[in-house]
Amino acid sequence: MAHPLTQVVLTPLSNTKSQTEVYATYATLVVMSERLHQRDLVREFLNYIQVEKGLSTNTLQSYARDLARLQGWAEKSHKEIERLERTDLREWIASMSREGQAPASVTRAVSAARGFFRFLMLDGHIKRHPAEDIHTPQKNSRLPQFLTEEEMERLLSAPDIKTDVGVRDRAMLEVLYAAGLRVSEMCSLKTSDIDIDSALLTCHGKGSKQRRIPIGKSAVRWLQRYLGIRKRLGNEGKADLFLHRGRPVTRQTAWAIIKTYAAQVGVPDISPHTLRHSFGTHLMQHGADSRSVQALLGHADISTTEIYTHITDLHMRKAYDRFHPRARGAGKGK
Repeated sequence: MAHPLTQVVLTPLSNTKSQTEVYATYATLVVMSERLHQRDLVREFLNYIQVEKGLSTNTLQSYARDLARLQGWAEKSHKEIERLERTDLREWIASMSREGQAPASVTRAVSAARGFFRFLMLDGHIKRHPAEDIHTPQKNSRLPQFLTEEEMERLLSAPDIKTDVGVRDRAMLEVLYAAGLRVSEMCSLKTSDIDIDSALLTCHGKGSKQRRIPIGKSAVRWLQRYLGIRKRLGNEGKADLFLHRGRPVTRQTAWAIIKTYAAQVGVPDISPHTLRHSFGTHLMQHGADSRSVQALLGHADISTTEIYTHITDLHMRKAYDRFHPRARGAGKGK
């Protein structure tokens, strides 16, 4: 069957055009037709994760940038993005490292690629997942900051619980650490999100994702005490859980409060995510499996959670080197 553009091309273009020019025009039109009818698989994937996964706008934009980078690399290599294989992806990762991309950026880009190729498999475009066992180099990755359990205890004990504000702050710190929340997630909590009787908390995370998290007795006790004095901090009719001068606590205010207490008890280099990282690290150090921690933290990709495994391994290595009698070399005997 003739190509649909054949009839157009074989129509005499002009008496002055040579046969070579006609064929060149034909080839150009064929390429244009193929591009016109080619499915934009990247756009289909982004639409899919927006609808099915409910990801935030920022995450979608990051995925779009990362896949645009991959598509640009594929075009330079004269390959279609959906035809890339494992060796191609390894070369792509190496090229990002040579360009000076931060390890976190490379990891995020690989995560986007994994999701894209998983979508292609589900949609029947490919039979094998080329990015399934691709691992990003962790050698120069910066490990997240976390507090030791002793430092965490000092921070939790910092607020003056003889005051209403101190009780609120203690409850905030307890909830952040007990549930591994982001500061923004803690600020968005409503009173209806707390189930004291069941010791459960409902969190509304990134991309409108909802997760239910168990909280311990200490957090429950301080929440009960805070709820008893909450009306003195503002309008009792407000739905927001944590109030500051009659209004919901903002992320900036909460971070300033945490930073002030950290300086007060001598906890260095704290960041808004430090309590969240401490939650994940302490769970892993006490034997929790990475899948459970992933669910509690609301991570979309297990590779994000596995950073706490690296922290725990490093912690154990330091403890071994410090305390094992044969860690620094052979003993006196052979």
